[in-house]
Amino acid sequence: MSGTSAPLRSSLPRTVARVALGLLLLVAGIGHLTFGREEFTAQVPDWLPAADDLVVVGSGVVEVALAASLIALPRQRVAVGWIVAAFFVAIFPGNISQYVNQVDAFGLTSDGARAGRLFFQPLLVVWALWSTGAWRDRGTLRSVVGGWR
Repeated sequence: MSGTSAPLRSSLPRTVARVALGLLLLVAGIGHLTFGREEFTAQVPDWLPAADDLVVVGSGVVEVALAASLIALPRQRVAVGWIVAAFFVAIFPGNISQYVNQVDAFGLTSDGARAGRLFFQPLLVVWALWSTGAWRDRGTLRSVVGGWR
């Protein structure tokens, strides 16, 4: 595939999955900013050099922006897919912190439940990459990032 070629068309299942992921991120982002703020604050790792509430509000704003991008920017879906996948990797330390520090939040009140959540995070990364066609159409980003493969 040429570095300047357009991404392949998105199938209906990919489009539905992309919009569903956007809606999931929208609810999570709104939760960060409102009803789930306290529980999200409990997940912020102690070693992070920023105020917990600032981290929660900031990540909420990012989630809302990513949600809007997934839903409203289908032509940029490949780049958005990579950004969303990177976001899910970036917030993974919060999930690890919740497990290691045995923090009860979101109904996860046992080590088994918290460990199970750790295995869900890679699925979110895969969901972001598959639903946007980001992995399949990664060659379309070459002109943007200077020959990246």
